[in-house]
Amino acid sequence: MDAESFVASRWTRGNLLFPTRIVVGEQSVMRRKRSWLTLSEESIHIRNVASVLIRTGLIWSELCIESSGGRDPIQSHGHAKGDARRIKELIEERQARLGAAPSPAAGPSGAAGPVGAPAGAGVATDADTRTCPRCAETIKRAARLCRYCGHALD
Repeated sequence: MDAESFVASRWTRGNLLFPTRIVVGEQSVMRRKRSWLTLSEESIHIRNVASVLIRTGLIWSELCIESSGGRDPIQSHGHAKGDARRIKELIEERQARLGAAPSPAAGPSGAAGPVGAPAGAGVATDADTRTCPRCAETIKRAARLCRYCGHALD
């Protein structure tokens, strides 16, 4: 599937000459902003998108795409309301598709693990994991520090 690109309106602040562009691809979400001599690109992999916040005004919408990896969120303003909703739908659709697909390292049984290892080897079970109280990510039960947010665990 091709990447879809959404351009902010030139009528909004900061977008008169070089409008911000949000590109939702199969694997990542990218914010592209040009200036006179440079191009700034920020991207978040689809699996690392934690939430998409849409603030809607009278005409334009602001987007805030937050990462579960502890990075600064991707922010953009001046998008049409329909474009903002479409960006959110695309991200959710591609996250669902990514979650439903078996991993490339998965063996014939669908369980990821080293080739030749018994089925289920290297796969964490519910008894081996717990949820981080700060960021709600699934981590190993033996972990002393959350690998997503850095929270010290007891």
